[in-house]
Amino acid sequence: MDSTRRLYSANERTGWSSPPVGSRKRTNYWIWLSLLLVACTSPPDIQQTDWTIYRGDEQSRAWSSLAQIDRENVHHLEVAWSYRSGTETNSGSQSNPIRIGNRLFVVTPGVMVASLDPENGEEQWLFDPNEGDEPDSGVVRGVSHWSDGEEERIFFTPGFRLYALNPETGTPVPEFGNGGWIDLREGMDRDPEEISVRASSPGMVVGDRIILGSTVGTGSPGDIRAYDVRTGEMVWRFRLLPQPGEPGWETWPDGENVTGAGGPNNWGGMSLDRERGVLYFGTATVNPDFYTPGTRGRGEHLFGNSILALDAETGERLWHYQTIRHDLWDYDLPAPPVLFTTERDGERVDALAAVTKQGFTYVLNRETGEPLFPIEERPFPRSPIPGEITWPTQPIPTLPEPFTRQYLSEADLTERTPEAHAYALQRFREVHYEGLYTPPSTTETLRYPSTQGGANWGGASLDPRTNWLYVNANEYGNTIRLQPLDDDELAGEPLGERSGRALYRTYCASCHHPDSEFPSLEGVAERRRAGQIQTLLARGQGFMPAFPQLGEEETGRLIQYVREEISQTGAPEHLAVQGSRTDDGSGIPQTDSDSLNDPLTARYRVEYAYNHFLDEEGYFATKPPWGSLNAINLTTGKIEWKVPLGEYEALRKQGIPPTGTKNYGGSIVTAGGLIFIAGTSDRKIRAFHSETGEMLWEHELPAPGGALPATYEVEGVQYLVITATGGRVEEAAVEYVTSDHVIAFRLPPKGNEL
Repeated sequence: MDSTRRLYSANERTGWSSPPVGSRKRTNYWIWLSLLLVACTSPPDIQQTDWTIYRGDEQSRAWSSLAQIDRENVHHLEVAWSYRSGTETNSGSQSNPIRIGNRLFVVTPGVMVASLDPENGEEQWLFDPNEGDEPDSGVVRGVSHWSDGEEERIFFTPGFRLYALNPETGTPVPEFGNGGWIDLREGMDRDPEEISVRASSPGMVVGDRIILGSTVGTGSPGDIRAYDVRTGEMVWRFRLLPQPGEPGWETWPDGENVTGAGGPNNWGGMSLDRERGVLYFGTATVNPDFYTPGTRGRGEHLFGNSILALDAETGERLWHYQTIRHDLWDYDLPAPPVLFTTERDGERVDALAAVTKQGFTYVLNRETGEPLFPIEERPFPRSPIPGEITWPTQPIPTLPEPFTRQYLSEADLTERTPEAHAYALQRFREVHYEGLYTPPSTTETLRYPSTQGGANWGGASLDPRTNWLYVNANEYGNTIRLQPLDDDELAGEPLGERSGRALYRTYCASCHHPDSEFPSLEGVAERRRAGQIQTLLARGQGFMPAFPQLGEEETGRLIQYVREEISQTGAPEHLAVQGSRTDDGSGIPQTDSDSLNDPLTARYRVEYAYNHFLDEEGYFATKPPWGSLNAINLTTGKIEWKVPLGEYEALRKQGIPPTGTKNYGGSIVTAGGLIFIAGTSDRKIRAFHSETGEMLWEHELPAPGGALPATYEVEGVQYLVITATGGRVEEAAVEYVTSDHVIAFRLPPKGNEL
């Protein structure tokens, strides 16, 4: 009854509870009322009226039972308030705000935490962990909250630090760790100064512990760790790179000691079954990506590319399911599994659904890890690289239906113009392509979906009343090429003696290629001071890892080369070396001419890895959609609808229907029958009809909102809020825009709806 009064009060205040008799709103009033009755009689886990945790709830459903904003009135949404932090960065902010009482917590560009009034957006405090230094250029997708009823804390992970903050003041809690923070690089069996570890997604709070995954650089461990929320002491640690005698060790060749390797890691966040006390999460592959030198070129590589269930109390592994064995495509599991309950053979089954970059959805029994839909082992092409022994088969779900294309043919190439088609056809015939899981080779190789394709960090949202899953997808390809190291390049050259040119090849060039998804370095000398570049190298930025192994002299030579050479032309050469770390931590294989011909020690460079597969005007070379929003019925495994997500203004002016654009962030779904999502290149936030996919509302933002929206209620009014700061990778077809905005929407007060 209390929840009924609260929702009625909300509608009374905004004027949407009593549409005129005989009007269309009156007809749909009964639909609204039926939804309200469903909400009031639904199980407790469907009642989700606030947004107190990353992704809305511990099940990662991105779901809200608020229904004041619905299909009939959503077109009346207006800006309620806008907050500007005063800091813009190239990486922007991917923060999903959370609301705790009279505070809304959001991570700004530059990786600072702001506490805002959730009703008017006024800043209550701003915590800057940079202490006067250059703003952190990384990304943190939100914060975590803990309370025992008397004490409470906000947990925040800038760079390699985990802070505990006082929610009322924004000051570090002195009893936690080292005066309010702990170093996430410590306790990893490595020299903290020689590894790169940071947490881009918020930790999961379970009882008096916060449990974290991490984003790691090459050669850094990605272990899952639990810390005491009061003291910061580590309580338990689960090694994702198994050691001798641990489960998974046997999946590495010849019992190889892999302690010097980096990853696997969980960077996308976690889900929690609180009743069972079980954590669920997905992992990335062991690094480096695309090529595994030495004897690591064999084996399945657990626990890379796996869905895992851990006991939240002890860190004990309960089960795992590996979605790719021996990943060479950077197909990380990018987001937490979504938890839901379904029926099988007349019985209720607790399940999870994990979406992937390949466009698959793995639906597993939450208790056992067994698939709920058939999964087939299918053969795929073998690697032509000596010593790189790809696993002969991969597990492919037969259902749910994939939400991206899995195979390209000439019939799938763009027909935007005859010239675009001819160019795309020529490019398609030039590249090496054998379908899904085509291994990288010394010939330019097409990868479809791309490494940023399918689902990404936004993951999926779920309506628990229908078990429909909503996921946005990127549907384009990119290309990669490997090249053997020649004997004159780096063989035997110590780290401290390498030139700036050699260091650039090693650490920068494969990503900062002119046609890649990552920003060009042309003009970097004008945009950034040497000190800023040095900070970037030390801290990392977004997808860019930190390089702590570079000393002051090496960093100086690299910066000088980038500023004097690369800054003038963008990237005149793109010869990046990928290899296992050696004892000196350099990341460069110490080899000689004979060993280059040894299949177990041969080394290749990744010449480029992130080049978009484009037509001659910079649009994607395949037929649309290039970005999509999909509704998947988890009961039947069928796609209920699929619509393009986003459009390009230049193509719209030519009369071309919406094609979809590159998109990041993710969706939320509400009991008002709506899906809210931003993240498109055209800088808009939209609302879609959850049953049909019809777009019902859109609003232009100052920059792309590459984050999950959040929704909450204050004094009877429902708000929708989005972090709209841009900062994702550049795209040839659109202007690159950044901002510092957080924007909230609401329905207008009664009488002002026009």
